Amino acid sequence: MDQSFPELGLQSQDCIEISWIESVLYWSNYPNGTSLDVLLDRQPESEKFLKKKSDYVQNPISKMGLEGIWKKMMELQKPVLTFNPYGGKMGEIPEFETPFPHRAGNIYKIQYSVNWKEEGSEASNQNLDRIRTPYEYMTPHVSMSPRGSYLNYRDVDLGINGVGNATFSEASVWGTKYFKGNFDRLVEIKTLVDPDNFFRYEQSIPSLAAWTNGKVEPALNAREPSRLLKG
Repeated sequence: MDQSFPELGLQSQDCIEISWIESVLYWSNYPNGTSLDVLLDRQPESEKFLKKKSDYVQNPISKMGLEGIWKKMMELQKPVLTFNPYGGKMGEIPEFETPFPHRAGNIYKIQYSVNWKEEGSEASNQNLDRIRTPYEYMTPHVSMSPRGSYLNYRDVDLGINGVGNATFSEASVWGTKYFKGNFDRLVEIKTLVDPDNFFRYEQSIPSLAAWTNGKVEPALNAREPSRLLKG
């Protein structure tokens, strides 16, 4: 850090060395020194409500752009932006090799997060607005066509399938953000192995057969579904 970012003036006392499992507590907003036994609690008390969103940055953000982001965050006060660097081995794996496509070409991922403990719709709406505002503000700085998202944050703002049998076009709204070009192939696999859409949730991969009364014949003869299933 002294060599790459000397302007930060980072000192050893500014850093905390912890194990991986201790970092789980840290990112869950437990105070340093909290016993690992809290991970056994089925109803943790550290935070009651949370919301996360995500983005991918593929081009460096200018100094002016970064200053605008800092001002927006100071204005909103509560949301947190976490930048997770990409590259290395992740970038060496082709995006079509596994379902996860966000590899080469991404500089880093942004995690937007907000936590709150207050009950009621007023508190919920206020905090949801606090995270949706910076997400909208970041639009010109992040990936486009599609604007990528990280699957594990489950951002239902992108859309949900309602009763569980979304059409291809409905599910592609969030599916292409999570999986990019792999979404079509995942739909074909889903239709083949779970035509009745038994395994589903609010943003699951749709089965074409489930909403066409089983009349779809998946065109998998030219595909390699096993490569996607392993991911």
